[in-house]
Amino acid sequence: MKLDVDVLRYLSKDDFRVLTAVEMGMKNHEIVPSELIDRIAGLKHGGTYKVLKNLLKHKLLHHDSSKYDGFRLTYLGYDFLAIKTLVNRGVFTAIGRQLGTGKESDIFEVATEDGTVHAMKLHRLGRVSFRAVKSKRDYLLHRSSYNWLYLSRLAALKEYAFMKALGEHGFPVPNAVDCNRHCVIMSLVQGYPLSQVKQLQNPDIVFETVIGLVVRLAEHGLIHCDFNEFNIMIDDNEKVTMIDFPQMVSVSHANAQMYFDRDIECLFKFFKKRFKLSFHENKDECDASESDVDENGRPCFSSIEKTAGFLDKELSASGFTRKDQDEIEKFIEGQSDSDTGYDEDKTVDKGCLHDEDDEANVSNLDNLRLVDQVLPSVSCDDNNEMKGNQRSCEVVENNGTESEASEKEDDNRNQGEDDATLIKRLSKQRRRAILAARGGRRSLASRNSYKDKGGKTSYNSKIQKQMASF
Repeated sequence: MKLDVDVLRYLSKDDFRVLTAVEMGMKNHEIVPSELIDRIAGLKHGGTYKVLKNLLKHKLLHHDSSKYDGFRLTYLGYDFLAIKTLVNRGVFTAIGRQLGTGKESDIFEVATEDGTVHAMKLHRLGRVSFRAVKSKRDYLLHRSSYNWLYLSRLAALKEYAFMKALGEHGFPVPNAVDCNRHCVIMSLVQGYPLSQVKQLQNPDIVFETVIGLVVRLAEHGLIHCDFNEFNIMIDDNEKVTMIDFPQMVSVSHANAQMYFDRDIECLFKFFKKRFKLSFHENKDECDASESDVDENGRPCFSSIEKTAGFLDKELSASGFTRKDQDEIEKFIEGQSDSDTGYDEDKTVDKGCLHDEDDEANVSNLDNLRLVDQVLPSVSCDDNNEMKGNQRSCEVVENNGTESEASEKEDDNRNQGEDDATLIKRLSKQRRRAILAARGGRRSLASRNSYKDKGGKTSYNSKIQKQMASF
């Protein structure tokens, strides 16, 4: 939906009061009833219904009468509420042209009272091009119900928090100005997306810069997850600025290594295809510092240490749990690795998510599960001769003596008898429940029994008895 800010000139205080009432009602309703909107707005002499008609005309609300008469906010109405709040705060006074459109946002120019130009990003989750938010992002956490406006608000708050924290730690990001609802105000970057750049004077330096940003983010405990040529801005002096942060996760995330490798692979492919860079290296020329890269020269996720800080903890990034926070606090306090139960290569700060002990435990569980499945089919006689499968007997020998195997057979047999008695008891209880539901009467087997009244037999039943006598 196109943002037409000219309508803002003709909206009164009552109009915004009703819009706010609909927004408040949408906390508990998908479609807000008209009576509830009237009670929340509190306009005199039934003025709410006249205002609702005006808002419908400008497509700020959507009317739905399928189940009951109600309304819900559209993205345009939500835009007007956010813009009105930011204008009242004095963040900006004018809105200019549209700068770009993404799969989940629209970006516009805004100007302050002194003429400074900023960028306004309006999140638009729920578009046809990006509807898999619930499966790809963890905005909802433990919540089960949601609407697109609420998800857009969560995305904006998350992006504003990441942008502000990264700017304070010296990362080349836009300056975060303000945030309200699903709207984020940031400084305007004077540059172009790297995807639109056809030629660079120093492509090697730019490539090293962007790769260094990915590694530096990982050292601070964060992974961008969408670090490609579309989210990298570059100016005429080839200064790099990164944008778009709602999808960032912690290095403790379950898929952290996959996201890290994907970002690195995107950058390598783009610079190789667009600027014809070659990344082949000779292993003989590698020095000791090359242990942090693989054979193709790509940074290795397992070798990156969180030495610069713990931004994932400060921002509660996705994948950073309370258990990770406790481990980091122990690490900061200087406790030994033996207290935490981790080796040097398995500490949380290195982002390792899988170790050999886990594989050993899994293999042990598989062996136990195999024994449970094989033991009931194994039998051994008094002369230590085993019957059945030879492999099954080997499993029994490895896990105990012959007497233990026989005891397990008795236990399994007793357990089988207990299961049989339990099944009989349950079937009996089920029959009783069926009889109780039918009023204590059993179902009649005869198809013609509904014709039998007053204890008299039907004509068909008499004929059947006569035929049976012959």
